[in-house]
Amino acid sequence: MNTTIDTAVIVIFSAFVLGIGLLFARTGRNLKSFFAGGEAVPWFIGGLSLFMSFFSAGTFVAWGSIAYKHGWVAITIQWTMCIGALITGLYLAPRWKQTGALTAAEFIRDRLGTTVQKVYIFIFTLVSLFIKGSVLYPVARLVSSSLNLPLVPCTIGLGIFMIAYTAVGGLWAVMVTDILQFVVLSAAVFILLPLSLEKVGGFTSFTQHVPDDFFNLLNGEYTFGFVAAFVIYHICYIGGNWTFVQRYTSVDSPKSARNVAFLFAGLYLISPVIWMMPPMIYKVINPGLTGLDTENAYLMICKLVLPPGLLGLMLTGMYFSTSASANTALNVVSAVFTNDIYKGLVNPAASDKQLIRVARGSSWVFGLGMIGIALLVPAAGGIVEVVLSISSISGGPLLAPALWALFSKRLTGRATLWITGVSLTVNLFFKVLSPLLLDFKLTRSAETIIGVGLPLLLLLGYELWQGLQAAQSKNEGSDAYYRYLIARQQKREEAQAESTEELLEVRKQNRFGLQVIAGSLAFTALMLFGLSVLADVGGSITAGIGAVILLAALIPWRAAQRVQLTLPNPVRKFVNSNN
Repeated sequence: MNTTIDTAVIVIFSAFVLGIGLLFARTGRNLKSFFAGGEAVPWFIGGLSLFMSFFSAGTFVAWGSIAYKHGWVAITIQWTMCIGALITGLYLAPRWKQTGALTAAEFIRDRLGTTVQKVYIFIFTLVSLFIKGSVLYPVARLVSSSLNLPLVPCTIGLGIFMIAYTAVGGLWAVMVTDILQFVVLSAAVFILLPLSLEKVGGFTSFTQHVPDDFFNLLNGEYTFGFVAAFVIYHICYIGGNWTFVQRYTSVDSPKSARNVAFLFAGLYLISPVIWMMPPMIYKVINPGLTGLDTENAYLMICKLVLPPGLLGLMLTGMYFSTSASANTALNVVSAVFTNDIYKGLVNPAASDKQLIRVARGSSWVFGLGMIGIALLVPAAGGIVEVVLSISSISGGPLLAPALWALFSKRLTGRATLWITGVSLTVNLFFKVLSPLLLDFKLTRSAETIIGVGLPLLLLLGYELWQGLQAAQSKNEGSDAYYRYLIARQQKREEAQAESTEELLEVRKQNRFGLQVIAGSLAFTALMLFGLSVLADVGGSITAGIGAVILLAALIPWRAAQRVQLTLPNPVRKFVNSNN
């Protein structure tokens, strides 16, 4: 890994990605453009960005570890994400777009009240720091072990670099980097997979030398109950996580929001099979990994079979996919703080320039918090334990009530706080206190089932009880619901009254973003062509994938040319008449 070629690839690609962030420094004119892309992001860009926001080096380290130890069940677990995205596309994503809110926190304030919003902002920020800090750890571990660098300085350095281009460029910088990393990682894995199979003598030889239960849909502690609970969890997570909600609100219509989720579902139907095969193959090559060493299975197969340069490309892709995931969270946490705390509570009269300064400054503050969490992951038992535990404890209590409020006329802010508080208390008791006080620890399946199921049961019980009350009083909805309807109508009227200049600036920003994506893909293709010449094995595969990426660059380029930079006369007259 210390070769000149690999190091050069890492340096060149890192500089290129940072340059992308700097390119978008001029596009953040106001909160709407900085955090939501002017609410006119093309749905296929939003869908790919959503996929990469869900993706990180933790996919290679955490799920790769499960794939190495238990086989196909790692793919089964990730297919629950496909199901969650399908349900989100059918029912949830369009609803989020129809709210007219810039962030999920804004919807919670309008629908459930300021008190609920403040509590949820605190919990969401804390959970986001833990989750995204935990996914910074695996990529720091990969880089440190590959380059023989100390883990702590490596974590700090990578974290600071990760924050830099989000704080500068906003949502479009994050999304362009998402697309670029999707292409880079896909290219690297499509090269890695055939070389890995060749190393073990082909697919037939691979299947003959793995354990008998290696291709079972369920295995080990990952039982049917765990998978079923994970399906429900991912409906809540993909449909209600504030990071992902931003992808549904940043497109132009409910139909586009639905397409964002459907594209994510399609990618998560196919990609887990391709991503997880290499560590499964490595089980045949080196079956002796145990404990936290299994988290290195993906890196080990990469180092074994990839030629010089491509290993650097794979490692860089792993790092920046983590950056994409963490940066999306940073963008949303910063959006919530700036839009819903600073503007909403501290300084309602703040100018656009002030808000952008606060947005960029808060990105740095929250990013440094993520770095601190990443440094604590090894002491908590590793990435798998941290991610699954945080998900089971906080996922249902934090996400389910807001999703329920998208459909319910009866849910109130007070009920939401009680349901969230009771669910979190029960989950924390069984996770932290029960093993210490009662010497009783839930299985992974039971932990996930209770974590997701309890808040849903409480919400259902409350809805039924309020239904009985409504039947007697003949009042279908709560006062909070009717106030929300008024606020939503006001947002729609404000959106229609946007100036012609603002609408044109949004189109310019989106055209520029598509052009940068096209240029980034062309740059990646040229890099692959160069590496194919230097490769002693896999050169033809590398060149072929480079050619495919170069052709793919035509898609965003042609889409950019179709973006009109003038408005039709009827639209211009209508807009100007409202100003």
